[in-house]
This record gives sequence, structure tokens and C-alpha cells, in this order.
Amino acid sequence: MLETFDKIAAAFSHGGFWMYPILIFQLVTISIMLERGLALFKRRKLNQSSFAATFEDQIRRGELDLVIRKAQELKAENPVAAAIIAGSEAAANFGGKDEIQGKMDEVLLHENSLLDRRIPFLSMLGNVATLTGLLGTITGMIKSFAAVAYSNPAEKASLLAAGISEAMNATAYGLITAIPALLAYAILQNRANQLAEDLNQGALKAFNWLSFAFDPITLKSPLRSAKKASEGLAPEINA
Repeated sequence: MLETFDKIAAAFSHGGFWMYPILIFQLVTISIMLERGLALFKRRKLNQSSFAATFEDQIRRGELDLVIRKAQELKAENPVAAAIIAGSEAAANFGGKDEIQGKMDEVLLHENSLLDRRIPFLSMLGNVATLTGLLGTITGMIKSFAAVAYSNPAEKASLLAAGISEAMNATAYGLITAIPALLAYAILQNRANQLAEDLNQGALKAFNWLSFAFDPITLKSPLRSAKKASEGLAPEINA
């Protein structure tokens, strides 16, 4: 084990200046991978559609106060609950379908943005690490050609070998950083898309139930009935 670390340290020291920027890119990449992996695979579950289904009966019966209280208690673990709260509050205030949709869309935009947060940096860091490794390759080859052209014969071989070593180590380290970053980007982006689709499906179900139950809910309101009476319309009676 110690021998392996010694080889890694020697390769790093022979890689030249550009190994240090690549090291920074690698550390940032690892931190993003760990944070996003924990957030998307452990904290978020593909259950938002089924979770939303637990509110169907209460929404259809017009028990919006109960829906809001229940969603408030569970929204920390289920982001679709925030959309259900926004839609239920709009329905309870007689906002109409457009307002219900607008309030729910506002919440969904925020929640979906949280899923994609920092993931695009992985693609960028992978590409920058590759290009930085290539830059290290160029500088190493420049040193090698300079050694051939300007050094005395006694030092030429060692300087040529040092330049080639710098070039190859920088290239290798850039690829070592870039490949996991790009793989993690693909995996995390796919997971974020799955979670966003599940969240949107759950919110759409809730919107359909709220839209369906909106008229019966509003007709239960004495205020709406009085308004209809003032307009010369007989209030409907719900069974």
C-alpha cells in the first residue's frame, strides 16, 4: 500500500505545475458527486406520484383544510406536498383553474431547479480537466524540445525524459479526473430527470383532482352562494 502511494506521489511530482489545478478540479468533482449522490439517491425517492394519491379522497370531498395540514406535516420528505399545498390554498380561495395551475407550477419550477443544482458543473469540470491535462502535455513537450535544442549533451537525455514524463503524467491525471466526472454527470442527470418526472406526475394528479373538485368546493361557500343570489342566480344545493 505504501509503495502504491509512493508511486502516485512520484508521478504527481513529475507532472509539473498543471497537476495542481487538476487536483483542485478533482476535489471539487468528488465533493459534488458525493453531495448530489446523497441528495438524489438517499434523500429523494421515486414515490411522489403514489404519495399524491393519498390525498385524492380528501380533495374530492373538498376537505382542503385537512389536505393542507397533512401536506404541511409531510412536505419535508415529499416535495410534491408543497405543490399540493399551493394548489389547495388557491382552490380554497376560489382562484380558479388558472390560479391553481399557476401556483403549482411556481412550486414545481423551484423544486425541479433543486434537483439539477450543481450537476452541470460535473460536465464542465470533466472537460476542463481534460483540457488542462492537454495543456500540461504541451508544456512538457515544449520542455523536451527545448532540451534537445539548447541543452548540453550531458544533460540532454535527462531533460528530455523529464519533459516527456511531465507531459504523460499531466495527460493521465487529467483523464483520471475527467472520466469519473463525466460518468457521474450522466448518472446524476438521469436520476434528476426521473425524480422530476415523478414529481410532475404527482403534481398533475393533484391538479386534476383539484380542478375536478373546484366547482363543488366553491358552491359549498356561503359567500359564493350569496354572490350568486345577488346576481339573480339561485345557488345550487349540494347533496
